[in-house]
Amino acid sequence: MSSILATFEERTASMPCLGLGLSVDLYTPDLEELMTAMLQHKLSASYLEVFKATDEGLLALKQRYPDTRFAYHGEGLWVTQPEWSADPTLYEELQRVARHARTLDAAWVTIECASKQIAGYQFGTYVPPIYTKDGARVTASNVRMVQEFLDERFAGVGSGAPLFLLEVAPLTYFRCGDLPVPDFFRIITDCAPCGLVLDIGHLWTLYRYTGAWRRQSLEDYVRDFLGAFPLERVVELHVAGLAASGSDESDRELGAHHPARLPAWIDAHAARIPPALFDLVRQVLAHPRLRHLKGMALEVDTKAIPTILEEFAWFTRVFGEQWPGRADQEKSAESSRATTLEAAGESETITPHRRRCLAEEYRAYAEAISGRASAESTGPIETDRWSGEIDRYRDHYLPNEILHWGGDLRDMFPETCRLLDRACVPLEGFVSFWFREPRQLQAPYDFFFLKIERFVEFVGERLQSANETVRKEAAELRAAYRHANMPVFADSRGLR
Repeated sequence: MSSILATFEERTASMPCLGLGLSVDLYTPDLEELMTAMLQHKLSASYLEVFKATDEGLLALKQRYPDTRFAYHGEGLWVTQPEWSADPTLYEELQRVARHARTLDAAWVTIECASKQIAGYQFGTYVPPIYTKDGARVTASNVRMVQEFLDERFAGVGSGAPLFLLEVAPLTYFRCGDLPVPDFFRIITDCAPCGLVLDIGHLWTLYRYTGAWRRQSLEDYVRDFLGAFPLERVVELHVAGLAASGSDESDRELGAHHPARLPAWIDAHAARIPPALFDLVRQVLAHPRLRHLKGMALEVDTKAIPTILEEFAWFTRVFGEQWPGRADQEKSAESSRATTLEAAGESETITPHRRRCLAEEYRAYAEAISGRASAESTGPIETDRWSGEIDRYRDHYLPNEILHWGGDLRDMFPETCRLLDRACVPLEGFVSFWFREPRQLQAPYDFFFLKIERFVEFVGERLQSANETVRKEAAELRAAYRHANMPVFADSRGLR
């Protein structure tokens, strides 16, 4: 057995089995309202996985619920990116993750295997990696760096550093790369002692947007996927909703499975969990290589509290007592195939030249998906390495993301938008302005603040007479945002 596998198993052996929990945001929905509703309905989450928030907010949360077990879902660590080590915000983001994990006494730290910043271009939601061997090796190298940083910061503290978990990213209409997704993660786990998070909804999007649905049934696809995926490294499962265009849909849409095509669902935490995912959960839980599972969380940020209560009650009845024992099963020896792969993976390195080539591929990737260049154009990303519906992403999803997601511009800047309309300056021009050129951020990524800053610049360029108005509205938005992100708990009395 390789040292990487031994290190992973040594870490997981001392980790608690957390059970069935919720992955939450402090504010959407209001976490205290949710916890109160859970108590009223006699429901209890075994743990909370908390999304990145302010230092003050997380400290207040820990004080309010001192007996609750926590995991932490971070953001801002762009581990898929070949030039990430040169990011001026890297050290600040690493410190933030370590600080938040310590505040919560988190069992693990989860980061998406995706990025919102690529080659100087910023996106509002996660963009999956380029699925190639070099892409996997760079990701593994960055993952090792994060775990080493955590180990250093937690040396001599309690039970030690939390384990770094890498989450399988969703596909939003397209995939780029020539390597199957399971093989991509096998290379990562061959090279880094991290754990993995398998998101059941994300797995469905892989089936949908790699085109696999045209060739085989969902059950057969998942069987083959799990057979190749390093399932023995999965520590947590996520389950969330799926919907068209990222919003909740009607029951009719959720039940639509036309034989000629599948609905264009994407990851949508506000949406209901479609019945198709229940069968996938059962299929994954039944797999014999799922030996290190420590938690399963329903991702409920942005979801209505009544729906959360209904779905969590159902999962508690069906899965609450079924799966935790699997984490306590005796570990069998790894197959010779896995051991061989691990040994080979440890010896693989990526040269500076190949890293530069990958960085160039990511630049072309960002330009293609943002509409600055055609996905069919010649360059580092060949046509046959794309799959899915990239036109849908570029023409519909991305404009909606920049104009409406994370704050509708007309709601954020009502007076400014009225001035733009009177001057016949189309708001849609903000999308091309946003992606006009790459820009390296000098402060940690925050899409809301970034959107405010870029819109002020856009208005200053297109309608200078509106400068005073847009700056006034921007200042009000920044102040309101900071106020909204203050601690939400009135006192530190525990409810358990």
